[in-house]
This record gives sequence, C-alpha cells and structure tokens, in this order.
Amino acid sequence: MSYSEEQIADLVHPTRVHRNVYTDPAIFDLEMERIWAKTWIYIGHESQVSEKGNYITLNYGKVPVVMVRDNDNVVHVLHNRCGHKGAKLVDRPCGKIPAFRCCYHGWRFRLDGKLLGVPHLQGYEGTGFDKDDPQYSMQKLRSESYRGFVFATMNDDAPDVRTWMGGAADVMDNLCDRAPEGEVEATGGVLRYEHECNWKMFIENLNDTMHPMIVHRSVVESALDYIQSLPADSPRRDEAEIIPPFGASYETFEETGITGFRYGHHYDGGKTSIHADYTLDPDYEAAMLRAYGKERMHDILSFNTHNTLYYPSLTIKSAVQNIRVVRPIAHNKTIIETWSFRLKGAPDSMLKRTLLYSRLINSNGSMVGPDDLTAYFRMQQGLESQASDWIEMHRNFGQDEELSDRVVGKGTSDLDVRTQYGAWRAFMTEAA
Repeated sequence: MSYSEEQIADLVHPTRVHRNVYTDPAIFDLEMERIWAKTWIYIGHESQVSEKGNYITLNYGKVPVVMVRDNDNVVHVLHNRCGHKGAKLVDRPCGKIPAFRCCYHGWRFRLDGKLLGVPHLQGYEGTGFDKDDPQYSMQKLRSESYRGFVFATMNDDAPDVRTWMGGAADVMDNLCDRAPEGEVEATGGVLRYEHECNWKMFIENLNDTMHPMIVHRSVVESALDYIQSLPADSPRRDEAEIIPPFGASYETFEETGITGFRYGHHYDGGKTSIHADYTLDPDYEAAMLRAYGKERMHDILSFNTHNTLYYPSLTIKSAVQNIRVVRPIAHNKTIIETWSFRLKGAPDSMLKRTLLYSRLINSNGSMVGPDDLTAYFRMQQGLESQASDWIEMHRNFGQDEELSDRVVGKGTSDLDVRTQYGAWRAFMTEAA
C-alpha cells in the first residue's frame, strides 16, 4: 500500500495511533527513509575502535556501514561498499586491518575511505576513469561524537548532535561524569536479543511505568522469596537491589516523573528512580571524592534516571552504565543489543554490578527481559486483528507541563509515547 502525506499524518492523533504503524511493511520502509535516514542514529563508542585500524560493522537501518579509526586517529563512519561493483567490503563484526580490500576485484581503500589502489590500472588508460575521483572511494556518512558516543546521519541538514539531544544530553553527561576520570569505555562484549515485534514496541516500553508491577510480578515475588532464604552475608544478595524495584507501586513510579524533549527523546526519573537506592560502593565513593569533591560527587550521584531514549535508536541507563541499541530488521523483527560500560577510574566492583544487571535484566536468558518480549509478541500478533484500528495513549493527556525546552509530567503519564509519535509524525510528513 502506498500512502499520501495526508494519510500518513492521519495515522497519528494526539491520543491515539493507527495499528498500521506496527503491521504494515510499507510503513516500515518509509520509516527507514524518513526517520532513520533523517536523524542521528547511534553507531558505536569510540572505545570500540581504540587503535588505528580497529573497525566495527553494523547496519544503519538497512544500509551496511563500518566505523573505523584511521592512521591519524580520526574516527569515520563509512558506507561498507566498494566503489567499483558495490560489494560489501567488510563482513566481520569487528577487527583490525591496515586498509580495506574488496573480495571481488581487489580494489583497496585507505582507512578514511579514499581509493588507494586498483589492480592492473593500465586497462583504464584513455577511458576517462580517474582513480582520484571521490565517487570511487568509500563514501562517508556525516558523523559526530559526544562524550565518546558516535552518531551518524544521512541528512546534511540535521542539527549538530548536541543541539539534537537538547536537555536529554544531561543524562549522557551524567553517565560519563559517574566515572572518576570523566570517561567510559565499552567492555564485556554484547548481548544480542532478537525481538519478533516492531521496533517501536520496545522503545514505547522504556518509560511505560504502568506495566512493571503487572508484567514482572512473578519474577519479583520469586526473587524476594529466594533472597529471604539467603544468609545475610551471601554475595548473591546483590541481586536484591536489582530485581525487586521492578515491582514498585504505581505511587512510587508516579513520583519519578517523565520528561520529554524535541525530536522524540525522553526519560523517567531525575530526582529519583528505581535505581536511586543502590548501595554506594565504599571504594567507588572514595574514588569519586578524590576526583570531584563531596559537593560535586553528590550532584552527580543524586541525578537518577531509569531509561533515557535518544529517539529512535539508543537508550541508556546512566545509573547502571549500560545501553541498549535498536536495530530494526523488518516491520515485525528487531534486534536489541545491550552494551556495558566501564567507569574509568572506578573499582572493578562497579563493572561487575553493571554486567550483573545486564545479565539479570536485559539478556535473552534473563528473568525480566523475556516478560516484556512476551507482551510485545502478543501485541504484534493481536494487532493483526481488525477488531479496532486504534491504540490509545490518553493517560494524563492535557495535564503535562510545557516548559521552554521540555515537557514534564507524572511518572505514569503517556507523555513519553506522545513525545515519540509527535516526532514520528513530523519526520514522516517531512515537517521535522
């Protein structure tokens, strides 16, 4: 099915969205063109390409790209495509190379993408072919880094990354500032988790505080029963701080608040969140005191958000030091990647807690993530029904407070979803 601008705009209303945004492959294809190609998409962290020649590969929407550090220590995001016949140049997820070489005809490219060599070049003499013509090099995507996090866009008119983030940049700053040295680095590998659902279902769930006490009730109750059976000095009691908060009450989540920004970003928490009561590691506290002093340390550690979305591709947990990355595959299939980060200058116990959290909550063998996936999968199946064309998002509509650079509301508001679909509608109708 093809859609006019008016038909696309009519899929999203202030308090409802049409089921086709989840079920129609044509809408998915338009999203890749009008959202994912227009805005900033998370690529990776600079620490993943820490040395010259290091690279990682991924798909930007449907487009294969490679992030690489060149011989001048500059990080580039390049189309993973040979300038000759179009073959994909690098097929491994990561590695280290002196230059790119095509598997088909052996064309070679520098680490910054420039065409370096063509075999049997004399065959091109007198043909008009110019090896130095930029069209034959690996093409660069516009990319920018913020605090080591690299984003790319295919839109030359997009604002710079810091402007695009707006007030949501505070959370990324907080993530990095929680390191005594002010920097983080990716470590511990990646947890990849295939979701048989539309990509938007995952990001809509991030600040949905009306579901945890329902969806995660059984695992919370089981965890509490197990914890009560442990001796007081058991190291397994670390899990007591991670799982039970997912069973918090409506009133607790209501107090955390939700904050939305332009371009679809939002977070829940700030002054408090379900991560706010984690025990402060004494060795970590000492390192932070040395680095920042008491007042600044307090400012950093008292800012507690739960999930922060940088629409549409990245969600971070600053208090836990992990991120999840959205990689859409089809209208009903999405890959979610979880990456963990080390706080530079912090004791190893902090990384251990981060990895524990990722395993318990975000992995495909975890005790929390599969609860959510079950709900997504059932929604994807249920929305094939034509019993009703609309999904509602009325909660606290008209009660949110609009400030100069953000919108704030109660913690159980649908403000987050309305923020996303405001951006969705703007991008999809070319009004962003």
